[in-house]
Amino acid sequence: MGRAFNNRKESMAKTAATKTKIYSKYGRSIYVCAKQGGTDPNGNTTLRSLIDRAKKDQVPTHVIEKALDKASGAGGEDFLPAVYEGIAPGGALVLISALTDNPNRTFGEIRGVFSRCKAKLGSQGSVSHMFDHRAMFVFAGTDDEPVLEALMEADVDVSDVEADEGMVTVLVPPTEFFKAKTALQEMNPDIDFEVEEITYLPHVDHELAGDDAEQFERFVGMMNDLEDVQDVYHNGKFA
Repeated sequence: MGRAFNNRKESMAKTAATKTKIYSKYGRSIYVCAKQGGTDPNGNTTLRSLIDRAKKDQVPTHVIEKALDKASGAGGEDFLPAVYEGIAPGGALVLISALTDNPNRTFGEIRGVFSRCKAKLGSQGSVSHMFDHRAMFVFAGTDDEPVLEALMEADVDVSDVEADEGMVTVLVPPTEFFKAKTALQEMNPDIDFEVEEITYLPHVDHELAGDDAEQFERFVGMMNDLEDVQDVYHNGKFA
């Protein structure tokens, strides 16, 4: 899965939103997570992991604290997760994850981007079957055998473990995220995760070049500019 990780890094570098946008997305995710499972990271492992990722992405402490304070109050917004799928310019498959308090507005905005970019918005299930929904961990290492052994001893349902170019990639079902992370940290208390996320990995890559690549990047950039969009997953590979 080293190749998939590299493609993911290239995609993130090419399509990253501004810092303000990233802070906003993390703030919303933290708010929703804390609202659903409690504002104490010690009792809400999902929240703790999310805060750790936010800090690694250099999200300011005041953004995190504001989201937690907001979640601790009564009422507030009621955000729901949603996934939209379709075919982007150049033929790449895309999955768009969102958090929305107004599904009609969000659908309209996403449909508008598809329309303006001459892309095709698909129905539920039309594209997602071409992706694996996985929890993904990437960290420095050259030997995957002890990693697999530690995960198996912890009774983790492992999808794949691979060592490639000085990095170890671990894939497990999303429901195994915390069990896998705990097992890896117990194996090596000093482990430093380069990636620890729940993501969608494509079964096959779709090469993009020239005008197709430019139109695709424009499409992803417009999606990332939408307030409700959290992530854009795809199988595009830039030539």
